[in-house]
Amino acid sequence: MEGRFPAHIAQALHGQTLYANLEVLPNLMLEVGPELGTAAYKDWQGKIAAGLKDEPRILPVKNVPPHHAQVFLANEGDIAEIFGDPNEKGNFVIGYTREQNHPVCIDMEKFVQRSSGVFGATGTGKSFLTRLVLAGLMHYNKASVFVLDMHNEYGFDDVASDTKKAVTGLKTKFGSKVRIVGLGGGATIRTRNPDFNLEISTGDISTSDIETLMRELNLRETTPTTLNALYTSFRDAWFAEFRAMNRDTVVIEDERGKKKEVPAEGSVAAWALANGVNVAAAEGLHDKLRRLFGKPYIVDKPAADSVKEIIASLENGQHVVLSFGEHESDLDYLLVSNLLTRKIRNAWEHKTNAFRTHGKEEPRPLVIVVEEAHKLLNREMAAQTTFATIARELRKYYVTLLIVDQRPSQIYDEVMSQLGTRISGWLGDEDDIHAVLSGLAGREALRGMLARLQPKEDVLLLGWGVPMPLPVRSRRYDDEFWKELLGEKEKRSKEQNLKELGF
Repeated sequence: MEGRFPAHIAQALHGQTLYANLEVLPNLMLEVGPELGTAAYKDWQGKIAAGLKDEPRILPVKNVPPHHAQVFLANEGDIAEIFGDPNEKGNFVIGYTREQNHPVCIDMEKFVQRSSGVFGATGTGKSFLTRLVLAGLMHYNKASVFVLDMHNEYGFDDVASDTKKAVTGLKTKFGSKVRIVGLGGGATIRTRNPDFNLEISTGDISTSDIETLMRELNLRETTPTTLNALYTSFRDAWFAEFRAMNRDTVVIEDERGKKKEVPAEGSVAAWALANGVNVAAAEGLHDKLRRLFGKPYIVDKPAADSVKEIIASLENGQHVVLSFGEHESDLDYLLVSNLLTRKIRNAWEHKTNAFRTHGKEEPRPLVIVVEEAHKLLNREMAAQTTFATIARELRKYYVTLLIVDQRPSQIYDEVMSQLGTRISGWLGDEDDIHAVLSGLAGREALRGMLARLQPKEDVLLLGWGVPMPLPVRSRRYDDEFWKELLGEKEKRSKEQNLKELGF
């Protein structure tokens, strides 16, 4: 302005013809007490020290600032007062304020208490953001993490699809604390051998697991009836027995010498007729399940009880990354993830009940990370899968979800409403924006924040898990990040080793 106009004209234009409107959005307030240095302030501090008055703490705003109140830019201490001190254990720096570059923390203890979500349109750095959060959770080490890694991104080192640069895997940095599981006997992950392989026993597949595949397999409405009859006939061996059935027929002669074709022994039709099941329905289900019958990771007798080993690893404080390897279809993901989560849920419910009823050891909190969450938590699937139950109820059993998705609008509303912390990158679709902001106060103002995020740079922190909504510049997932996260720990480890050696 001053460079384009004479000083007296520029001064006249400022604040008159040329000005900006600022919208004040009060969010939090803090009791500051009487003026510093006065007798009243000393008396106020004395009451706090004596326990007669609560320590001042951040509260939701209940009034507006007085007219002509002074406004200041937040300094690093202000940000730490609200979001937590980066130097305190359990506070994980997720990013920095965009203007002053002050660190902004997430309280990991609070983060694991309720389910949470990471959202962002395709190509906005959602996978890198998820890696940051997972690294923070594993470093915090107060909860076990089970990652359903559909695209084999998180365990071993990878190469970024856009920059072609190397991306460090969680296994590389956390070593034996992270166990990589490959789906199927002998499976490898990008030529790397996992810690062990997951084979699913036919006896572990329940009829409810098949019902969750109604849409994917295009099953009929008669399917639940047929499945119930199979379970009644064969109990836990129903899948193996049904798979072994054939479609053969034999020709027989009746008492009048007339030949006719009838179902052969061991055929689907023979079983259906013997058990009062519609033959067409049974044969139709058998046809649809052929897609599962041929899966190499489903076997009658697994080499080891790898499902039990996954649960034991999580109970013992390790983290497990299940890489699907070559089995990246939606059918594989839906079946395996729902079956494993059902088993894990039962184990944690049992441990929690034993803790509360008999005083046994308290369960270790567990976070289950679900990629492509809309495939498991859409309106049609939510009522049938274990995941929706976890989102609604299982935090009281120490189990929560971290859902990762680019289309939050396709996730069931009831599940979205249960998310405590939401971390969102840029979203372009109005329905997706509405879904991420559902249930939050001041949605219109937040909509503007979300729309102005820079892809691959900024994220918006919102929800119950953070004191107030705030757009931040996300940390970079690079060598500097790992140095900052693990450097202090490695230093302490060396000091501890020297101490133990007597130096």
